[in-house]
Amino acid sequence: MRIALTAIATLSLAAPLALAAVAQADPADPPPHQGNNGKGYRATEVIAHRGASGYRPEHTIGAYELAIEQCAGYIEPDLVMTLDGVLVDRHENEISGTTDVAEHPEFADRYTTKVIDGQPLSGWFTEDFTLAELKTLRAVERLPEVRPGNTAYDGLWDVPTFEEVLQLASTSTTCDGDPVGVAPELKHGTYFDGIDLSMEEQVVELLHEYGYDTHRSPAVIQSFEVGNLQELDTMTDVRLAQLVNCSGAPYDQVAAGTGLTYADMVTRQGLKDVGQYADQASFCKDVMIPRNPDGTLGEPTSVIKDAHRAHLTVVGWTFRAENAFLPTEFRSSDDPAELGDMVGEARVFLDAGMDQLFTDHPDLGVEAVQNR
Repeated sequence: MRIALTAIATLSLAAPLALAAVAQADPADPPPHQGNNGKGYRATEVIAHRGASGYRPEHTIGAYELAIEQCAGYIEPDLVMTLDGVLVDRHENEISGTTDVAEHPEFADRYTTKVIDGQPLSGWFTEDFTLAELKTLRAVERLPEVRPGNTAYDGLWDVPTFEEVLQLASTSTTCDGDPVGVAPELKHGTYFDGIDLSMEEQVVELLHEYGYDTHRSPAVIQSFEVGNLQELDTMTDVRLAQLVNCSGAPYDQVAAGTGLTYADMVTRQGLKDVGQYADQASFCKDVMIPRNPDGTLGEPTSVIKDAHRAHLTVVGWTFRAENAFLPTEFRSSDDPAELGDMVGEARVFLDAGMDQLFTDHPDLGVEAVQNR
C-alpha cells in the first residue's frame, strides 16, 4: 500500500454521487515550503495542465517554460507514441487540432479513420508518423475561438518528446527553489498495447534516467485506465495517480468486460481499492462538487473525505479561467472567451479539502492557493 502526494487532466460533464464533506490535508504531506515566493504555499499544489495552456498553445516547450515562470510546481505532459516507438507530448494521438498537419500535402494520404477506445475518430495519428516526420509539424492553438490570443504563437514550437520535457524540468527550479515536478499521463494505454507500442516501460526508463526514481521524487504517473497503473506499481517507486472521469468507465475495464465504472471507483470501497496501487485520486471537478441545474456550484460530495480516508491525495481537474468553463457565479460576462473568477472557484474546492489542482492558468492557480 502506498501513501500520497500530487497529479492531472481533460474535460467532462456530471454524474451525481454521495454526501457532503470537508476533509483534512493528508497527514503524509510535508509542511508548506517557505521558499523564494515567500508566501507560505507549496508550489506542488499547482500543476500546469499541458503547461500554461491558457496563454500558449498546449503541450509546447513555450507553454511549459511559462508555467515554470508562473510558479507551477509540476508540469503535465500527455504521452502518445510515434511509429518508431518514441514517446511524444500530445493531448491525443489524433493531431489535426493541435498541429498544422493538414497544411502538409506530403502527409495528405495519412488521413484515416480509426477506432480509439471504442469511438471512431478521423484525422492524422502520431503512430502513423516517425519522430522525424512529426518534427516537421508545428504546434497550433487547440481552442482558437476561446483563446484567440494564443493563435499569435501558432507555429513557434514543434511537438516535443517526453525526453525533451524531462530535460527542461530536470534543469529548472520552481519559485520555491525546488526541482520542477513532472506529471506524465499515459493516453490510450490499451489501444497502444494493441498495436505493439507499449508505453509503460519507456516512461519508467526515462523517468529513472532523469532522476525521478523514488517515492519522494517530484513525479507522478497518471492514467484513466487501471491495469497499467497496477502494472506500474510493480515497476517503479514513483507515485501513481488514478484519473477519474465524471462518467463512463476506464477503457481497459470496458475491453476486459469487468463492469467497473468510474462511479464504482468513487465509492468508499472503490477508493480503498484505488489506494492499493495508487497514491493519488485525480477527480473531474463535478465528482467533488457537482453543478446545480443553473450552472452554479452545488454541495460537496463525500468523495474528498473518502479519498483521504483511503490515504489518497486529492487532485482536481481542470481549472480554467475563461467564462466558458466556469460555474455561473464566477463568470464575468456572457462572453465565453472573457476571463472570470477562476481563483474564486478554485478556493471553493480547496476549502472543501482538495489538495492540489490542475490548471491552464498557473499564475491564477498560485493566487488561489496563496494565503488561504
